[in-house]
Amino acid sequence: MIMEKLNPTVVQQSLATVPGWNLDAQGLAIHRQFVFADFVQAFAFMTEVALAAEKHNHHPEWSNVYNKVSVTFTTHDASGLTLRDFVLAEAANQAFRRYQQA
Repeated sequence: MIMEKLNPTVVQQSLATVPGWNLDAQGLAIHRQFVFADFVQAFAFMTEVALAAEKHNHHPEWSNVYNKVSVTFTTHDASGLTLRDFVLAEAANQAFRRYQQA
């Protein structure tokens, strides 16, 4: 199922609902870096987000260096951002909050 590309106004409105995420220069992707106490927390976070991504059949572009995880969401089939990108950005934020409370 191809999701519909969001128009710039909806992108800005949606971006306001996911604190910490930034729009790339072209307006086609959102990005955030998460910092954890250690590698174990970072990897556990990635596992949790991977399960959510698999559930939604929508996968991030990401990298991990020790306690830092950089995450980018975009929808290649739509050539830009869709609702699915923001749903998963919020899922990542929720997962991150649990590690901040630990």
